[in-house]
Amino acid sequence: MGEAGGGSGAEAGFGLVSQRLGPLPLINHFLDRIGLDAALDRWLPEPDRRFKLTPAAAIRLLVVNLLVGRAPLYGLGEWAAGYPPALLGLPGPDTAWLNDDRIGRALVALFDADRASLLTELIVGVVDEFGVDTAEMHNDSTSVSVHGQYKQADGTPRRGKPTPAVTFGHSKDHRPDLKQLVWILTVSADGSVPMAYRLADGNTSDDPTHIPTWDGLVKVVGRRDFLYVADSKLCSGQAMRHIDGQGGRFVTVLPRTRGEDKWFRDWIGTNQPAWTEAIRLPGQRIGDLPRVWSTFPAPLPSAEGYRIIWVHSTVKAARDEHARRSRIEAGAAAVDELAGRLAGPKTRLKTRAAVEQAITTVLTDTGSARWLQVTVTESIEEGFRQEKRGRPGADTRYRRTTRTRYTVSWRSRDDAIAHDTASDGCFPMITNDRHLTDQEVLAAYRYQPNLERRHHVLKSVQDADPIWLRDPARIEAIFCCQFLALLVGALIERQIRTAMKAAATTNIPLYPELRACEAPTAERIFAVLADLTRHELHRDGELVQAFEPELTPLQQQILDLLGVSATAYRPS
Repeated sequence: MGEAGGGSGAEAGFGLVSQRLGPLPLINHFLDRIGLDAALDRWLPEPDRRFKLTPAAAIRLLVVNLLVGRAPLYGLGEWAAGYPPALLGLPGPDTAWLNDDRIGRALVALFDADRASLLTELIVGVVDEFGVDTAEMHNDSTSVSVHGQYKQADGTPRRGKPTPAVTFGHSKDHRPDLKQLVWILTVSADGSVPMAYRLADGNTSDDPTHIPTWDGLVKVVGRRDFLYVADSKLCSGQAMRHIDGQGGRFVTVLPRTRGEDKWFRDWIGTNQPAWTEAIRLPGQRIGDLPRVWSTFPAPLPSAEGYRIIWVHSTVKAARDEHARRSRIEAGAAAVDELAGRLAGPKTRLKTRAAVEQAITTVLTDTGSARWLQVTVTESIEEGFRQEKRGRPGADTRYRRTTRTRYTVSWRSRDDAIAHDTASDGCFPMITNDRHLTDQEVLAAYRYQPNLERRHHVLKSVQDADPIWLRDPARIEAIFCCQFLALLVGALIERQIRTAMKAAATTNIPLYPELRACEAPTAERIFAVLADLTRHELHRDGELVQAFEPELTPLQQQILDLLGVSATAYRPS
C-alpha cells in the first residue's frame, strides 16, 4: 500500500492511496468455486482468539502467494502490504505481524490435520464443479533438489505421522551433489488437472510407488476402471498384476531390459511388420518431413499375458540414427587419437593389457562399443645401443635391444549396425485393456508430456525448494500448499482453453508485443492482469473519490473467457 501527496493538496490533508489488485479477484473466483476456504475451516484446528491469523487464513494466503508472489515466508508481510487486505483474507491493513513464525505454525497445523480427507474433499468437489473427466490418469515423479544438510529431515515420524527423508538419490535435475525429495504427481487427461500427489524420500525409486498411488486414486475418484498411464517403472509384474486384479486398466512402456523387447528387435531384422499409420502431424519447422507414428500389435504377448503394441516414430527413427552415427564417429576419433599416442616415442602404454584397457575406456566413454571392433597389433622393434658411455670408436661394443610396440585399428560392425537400424524409431507399449485400439493406446501415452508441464511449474515457476524450512512437518505441509496452487493454476488454464475452443478462438495475444498465444498458461494470464490497481483519494482520513482500474480489451476478454465478472475488480 502506498500513499502520496504534495503541494497545496498535501497541505489541505489530501492523500492518494494505491492498492494493487492484480490477478487476485480472478484467483479468488476460482478459490470460491473450489471451496478452499470452507474446506480449510472444516479440517484445520479451531481458530484461537489470541492469534491474529487463523491457520486457514494463513494457508490460503500462502497458496495465493505461490501463484502470484513467490515470496519467501519471511517476506510475506512486505508482499501482502501492497494488496487490499480483504482480497487476501486478512483482518486489517497492518501486515507487520505477518511473519514466517506465524506462517510456520499454520504449516504445522496443516501437517497435523487430516490432509488426506481435506484433499479428497477438494478433488471430489473440483470434479463435480468443473466436470473434470476422470476416465484417464497420468502419473510421473520428479526430484526436487534442496540446498543444505536438512539433518532433522531424516524420515522420523512427527506426532505419529510419517515425514519424508531429505537425502541423496537419483537426481532428475542432474544435481547429484544436492540432497532431494521425490515428488509424485497424478493428473487427469482432461486439462492436466492435478488429482493426487505424494512426497517421498529422496532415494525412493519409482517401481514401488505405483501400487499405493493407484490405491489412493481409487479412493479419491471413487472408481477403479480409469486408465492409469505411467512410464516404464510401472512395468513390473507386481504392479501390473495388482492393477489388473483390482479391475483397473493401465498403459505403460516396456523397458529395454525385458526379454520381449530383445525378441522383437531380433525378429524385425528378418521380418517386415505390417505397420498401420496412427498419427500424422506436420514437421516442426518449415521444410521438415511430416511426423508419423505407426503401430503394430506384437506377435507374442508379454510374459504376464498382456498386450504389447509396437510403435514406430519417424522422429525417433531420425534421432536414433543420428545418435548412433554420432557415437560411432566419436568412438572412431577416440581410437585414432589413441593410435597417435601409441605411435609416439614417449607413450606410457607399454603392455597389451594397458592398451586393451585404454580401448575399453574410450569405447565406453563414447558409447560406441557395440558398433566398433578394434584390433590390436603387436610388433617388435629392434635396435642397438652402446654397452658403455662415451664417443663411439672402432672398439665400441653394441648391445642388441628389442621393444614391443602396439598399433590399433578399427572397423565398423556392419551386422550390429544393420540389426539396430531395423528397429530405429521403435518402442513397445504394454496394456491390459483388450478394448482400446492400438491408436487409442498410443494417443493415451502421448498425453504423458503434459504432466511434465506441471513439474516445470512446480520447480521453476512456483520454486518448490523449501528454503529456510528445516522442520520436516513444515516441509510436508508446504508441498501440500504447492499442490493446491498447482490445482488452481491448472483449473484456470483448463477453463480458458475450453472457453476458447467453444468460442472458436484460436489464440489470444498474451505474449510480449501482443504475439499470439494458442494455449494460455496461468502464468501468462496473471502477467497480463498484474498491473491492475485501484486508487483512492482521501482527505483527513475520509474517502473522497475512488478510481477503479480500467480494463483493457485484452483483460476484459480474458475475464469473459474465464467466467469472471468485471465487477470483481470493483467494490460491491
